[in-house]
Amino acid sequence: IPIVPPRLYSFISLFIVKSELHRNCSTVIRPADFNITDNATWCDWAPFDQDNYKTLFGVLDNSFLVAYAIGMFFSGMFGERLPLRYYLSFGMLGSGLFTCLFGLGFYWNIHSLGYYAFIQVMNGLMQTTGWPAVVACVGNWFGKGKRGFIMGVWNSHTSVGNILGSLIAGAFVSSAWGMSFIVPGLIIASTGILCFFFLVESHEQESGETDPLLQNSSHVDRSVNGAIATEPAEVVVVEEHPEAISFCGALSIPGVVEFSLCLLFAKLVSYTFLYWLPLYISNVAHFEAKQAGDMSTLFDVGGIVGGIAAGLVSDYTGGRATTCCVMLIAAAPMLFLYNSIGQRNIGTTVGMLLLCGGLVNGPYALITTAVSADLGTHESLRGNSRALSTVTAIIDGTGSIGAAVGPLLAGVISPTGWNNVFYMLISADVLACLFLSRLVFKEAQGWCGRGPRARG
Repeated sequence: IPIVPPRLYSFISLFIVKSELHRNCSTVIRPADFNITDNATWCDWAPFDQDNYKTLFGVLDNSFLVAYAIGMFFSGMFGERLPLRYYLSFGMLGSGLFTCLFGLGFYWNIHSLGYYAFIQVMNGLMQTTGWPAVVACVGNWFGKGKRGFIMGVWNSHTSVGNILGSLIAGAFVSSAWGMSFIVPGLIIASTGILCFFFLVESHEQESGETDPLLQNSSHVDRSVNGAIATEPAEVVVVEEHPEAISFCGALSIPGVVEFSLCLLFAKLVSYTFLYWLPLYISNVAHFEAKQAGDMSTLFDVGGIVGGIAAGLVSDYTGGRATTCCVMLIAAAPMLFLYNSIGQRNIGTTVGMLLLCGGLVNGPYALITTAVSADLGTHESLRGNSRALSTVTAIIDGTGSIGAAVGPLLAGVISPTGWNNVFYMLISADVLACLFLSRLVFKEAQGWCGRGPRARG
């Protein structure tokens, strides 16, 4: 089974470290031998000691997210044409290097915004190697029958990585914030070395058996009137080394465009919560910053349960699009209720966070894993399995555009009131559902016996 690391992304560390780069210096004890030139900002880290520090933090956030979104569209094509073990290991080592370089800025006393923005761009590009490669690896190991459940369980590593990244970064942020980047960087680089030596890309590579992705494909009958054919070698179902699919070819696979646009808005909602939920809890429920950060991890916990549940239901029903649509429809009123009554007491806050996390992240997890694997082995490809990375990259790359736009929109809208932010999130949920309407109708026809039953 492929070795896949938890997601220790550098931007998780940056969320935690922001509070250290720009602090309330009036509450900080000043060293006796420190030469203070500005009583208000003496403890801040330049260039984030200015009044425009929020804008500068936004530059770092979007440097990563925009680079990740753009790079993702190209990453999948490289993943189809290179050995996945080498490609994934290279990306993890590069991610570890640039994450460490960000932290070394503390020890090297670097105060240049350009340096940190460049590191974020390179980190975003390096981390685009991860998702297409790991989805292709896991997809190569498991057939379609239980793919939703298996990938739902496996996908929990993203939420576990978010939680671990927050805890590791928080352990060092007060003493030496550079270690909040260096330690996660060393962990992901070390895991990259493990992948290089031990990752088995597919079941076929290990045992020489038929690729399990093709087990559900239609089989050629090698018999004539019940007798075994004497020349089975003449029947050619799949080329031994098929050509990797092109970008336009991947776009033409039925369902890729619809699920990509759905993920754009689903990921917009998910990442807006990831970026803004601690601040929202702090402002509305009046928790301390650390308590708000700890409370926000419940959204990720709910996402783990939601991703597994979405996989189980879609496996049982065969309706990936319908499962996503139902969860997104249910998420819209839950978001409204969370904003209205979710902060009345601690029990309500915990319950609503878990519920919203499951309904918001469930479809996101299903689309980026099982749906991507299904479409990457669609029947229209006629057994060519060298489309997994490209399809995954297109879907997740489109979703990453929403991940970059959502927090930016929330930053613009939040000064007008948190209610307007939630109206924006609910609207995005509705749009995500609309893009799946054709596929939901097609699945419903299959259940009613009016058409072929297929996923996506």
